[in-house]
Amino acid sequence: MNQRSRSTLFLIEQLIVVAVFAICSAACVRILASAFITARESRDKSYAVLAAESAAESFKATAGDLGRTAVMLGAASGYSDADGTVTVFYDRQWHVCGSREANYRLRLVSANPETPGLPLSLGEITVETITGESLLAITVAAR
Repeated sequence: MNQRSRSTLFLIEQLIVVAVFAICSAACVRILASAFITARESRDKSYAVLAAESAAESFKATAGDLGRTAVMLGAASGYSDADGTVTVFYDRQWHVCGSREANYRLRLVSANPETPGLPLSLGEITVETITGESLLAITVAAR
């Protein structure tokens, strides 16, 4: 009998160890998944800032001319003179691409598109995912 009770005790001990290991493994997987999501969001926001900076500097360099800004950003097809908007699409790796394969979108909207000769041109830059989740929004002025 003594031998049997030892094996039963050993099996119960092993079950407890396996249960604790499973709980710890589940917690680690959850933490790693959370870290992966946070890293991806941080990367997206960093690239959104770089894209917005590039758009703002292009807008300033062209003195608010949206046509030339669109060419500098590589978004000549995403330029609309009617509503004063430049749209640049980016893929998952933040390379300029077409609208069909895009994951992110940068929009530069001029506050005064019909009067480019004004001493100060204002523009609003927004960077968002294709689904509409906003990553960044800034206002830029050009002389």
